[in-house]
Amino acid sequence: MGSADSKLNFRKAVIQLTTKTQPVEATDDAFWDQFWADTATTVQDVFALVPAAEIRAVREESPSNLATLCYKAVEKLVQGAESGCHSEKEKQVVLNCSRLLTRVLPYIFEDPDWRGFFWSTVPGAGRGGGEEEDENARPLAESLLLAISDLLFCPDFTVQSHRRSAVDSAEDVHSLDSCEYIWEAGVGFAHSPQPNYIHDMNRMELLKLLLTCFSEAMYLPPAPESGSSNPWVQFFCSTENRHALPLFTSLLNTVCAYDPVGYGIPYNHLLFSDYREPLVEEAAQVLIVTLDHDSATSTSPTVDGTTTGTAMDDADPPGPENLFVNYLSRIHREEDFQFILKGIARLLSNPLLQTYLPNSTKKIQFHQELLVLFWKLCDFNKKFLFFVLKSSDVLDILVPILYFLNDARADQSRVGLMHIGVFILLLLSGERNFGVRLNKPYSVRVPMDIPVFTGTHADLLIVVFHKIITSGHQRLQPLFDCLLTIVVNVSPYLKSLSMVTANKLLHLLEAFSTTWFLFSAAQNHHLVFFLLEVFNNIIQYQFDGNSNLVYAIIRKRSVFHQLANLPTDPPAIHKALQRRRRTPEPLSRTGSQEGGSMEGSRPAAPAEPGTLKTSLVATPGIDKLTEKSQVSEDGTLRSLEPEPQQSSAEGSPAEGEPDQAWREQRRLSSASASGQWIPTTDWILSWKSKLPLQTIMRLLQVLVPQVEKICIDKGLTDESEILRFLQHGTLVGLLPVPHPILIRKYQANSGTAMWFRTYMWGVIYLRNVDPPIWYDTDVKLFEIQRV
Repeated sequence: MGSADSKLNFRKAVIQLTTKTQPVEATDDAFWDQFWADTATTVQDVFALVPAAEIRAVREESPSNLATLCYKAVEKLVQGAESGCHSEKEKQVVLNCSRLLTRVLPYIFEDPDWRGFFWSTVPGAGRGGGEEEDENARPLAESLLLAISDLLFCPDFTVQSHRRSAVDSAEDVHSLDSCEYIWEAGVGFAHSPQPNYIHDMNRMELLKLLLTCFSEAMYLPPAPESGSSNPWVQFFCSTENRHALPLFTSLLNTVCAYDPVGYGIPYNHLLFSDYREPLVEEAAQVLIVTLDHDSATSTSPTVDGTTTGTAMDDADPPGPENLFVNYLSRIHREEDFQFILKGIARLLSNPLLQTYLPNSTKKIQFHQELLVLFWKLCDFNKKFLFFVLKSSDVLDILVPILYFLNDARADQSRVGLMHIGVFILLLLSGERNFGVRLNKPYSVRVPMDIPVFTGTHADLLIVVFHKIITSGHQRLQPLFDCLLTIVVNVSPYLKSLSMVTANKLLHLLEAFSTTWFLFSAAQNHHLVFFLLEVFNNIIQYQFDGNSNLVYAIIRKRSVFHQLANLPTDPPAIHKALQRRRRTPEPLSRTGSQEGGSMEGSRPAAPAEPGTLKTSLVATPGIDKLTEKSQVSEDGTLRSLEPEPQQSSAEGSPAEGEPDQAWREQRRLSSASASGQWIPTTDWILSWKSKLPLQTIMRLLQVLVPQVEKICIDKGLTDESEILRFLQHGTLVGLLPVPHPILIRKYQANSGTAMWFRTYMWGVIYLRNVDPPIWYDTDVKLFEIQRV
């Protein structure tokens, strides 16, 4: 029978289902088999032949028929898993049922009355209805998930058979050790199976169905309390699933071993199609969803293996019950870390290769999923995080992230990508080694739309951050705190900033310390505190190599004097706010003259009109995102308890800390009836007195007269001479005693866990367009908007 006929028959069956008002018996195989027995349809066909309106109509008007359809389709998958799918016909039935369920499931999830359906058992349907059998009957969801797991290790269907000859009996599905059938070499598995296009396609269809099962999460509104109890993921990643370990390993290795077609030969992808990519994307998506686990609320093992739980938790095994999270947190071999890091770095750098020879390499599109995966690895496996920071390989992750941040800064639809990139850098910046690694010279020139400079990776980071702050779109403002916190965290380790970078930092201080900016929002002065802390750290810990920055501070000394003399009287406040109404842009004047951009770079472009984007929940403020630690003499960190409210008149380092002022602020400021922020004299005084200006003022007091003297004596206007003088200068004994280094380390909390959940599902929703699995269904986790 031709494929046109089978499509027609399939379509007829769908119409019969929607027009029958009477329930069709589950035992009426002749009717049900039309849906999967002889169709040669693709998943795209199924989506076209089963319109959304008809699924909803069956759901409303003949619910028992929809229930039977789902039950029978699951039953077919279970039978296929038990028989091992030896015949072509069985394979076809399994694929058809899996496509049909992928199509129908979202419409079951979108209706709250149906959501529990898969978690119920179907009593005695078509099983001879024995009483005792129903006692142990599994919920439909569990049967479906176990069948998918079995089918993903089904010899000659999704994995190579190990049979020596045709004479051997068919491999027994239940005695099969799926660990011998891991899909790809890598972590914990050395054998690399022959690639097989058909197996890859079959795996991909089953993974699509699995992802659809997990997507129930999209139909629940965001609620931080809900934790990550996705019952589908919970069961799939539990000890009930005997394939959990080989599945986790197969997904991780498939992603990390993937090398986009090209193999170093430009334009090779134009000759050879790369059928692996869709499987790798699907694997990455399933993997990050199974790892959606709120680490803030779980008792996960700490670095030394002890759990962070209380005595009450003793009954539970250490570590999360989610086996995927558990396995991820227990990877520890150096060669496994190397394999994972190299793989992720290779794939993240792939879009950057584009820019040298346009279209020469195949461009992957799943970098957002890779960033989530990298985040999960660092968050759940501290040994991996330390491995990443141990060598300069971390820069192979840093450079692509900075490239994505710079490239996406003008595009509203990529605000989620901006956040995750910044979160990863915040997490890394909490470790001293990251700051140290940034001193490596930056020589690989990725064409980026930023000023040309000669310097280190630290220069690259600061120049890109400056560009994001001064020329990104409005919705990035909540990230400014995060960006500057990263710079503060690394600043004590930066040995020599370039002149370009020094000017960028002073330009930011200039922009953020204008009175209209300082007075126009309750939090804006924190940005000034962060920048002053950066300058203090560099002057106190890295004065010797940083003559460029010292020179820039001297040239812009008026900014510091203005801050010290900030007006606080009501008329001045009023005047500053008048100016605000005329200047809506936070940083409309770029101040510093931009040099030429790097060659080959294209300016960051806003999203094309009509681009879809998904909404995100708000991210917690920087005070919730981080906790302060102090670096001791020996380089170890000790956590600082948030100090009780006290007057810090003793000139303790707490002066420079905006955190205390936060609670005060609410008390001292007033909000007008319109909810518009109104600064008061008391509020300004409350933080002005804490501006950490002593070190810089002392530096200016000592150096400015000396620099002026050189200029007068030698009639100098040449800055190289002044820089030479500053290079050999020293301030030993002239500056206040160095304050302890403070690091604000990222700390997990339910707010960020919720943010990651909405971001991840939004990415998955938008990336699955062929077929459009969730399109036009009533998702609740986020809103879909057009740019």
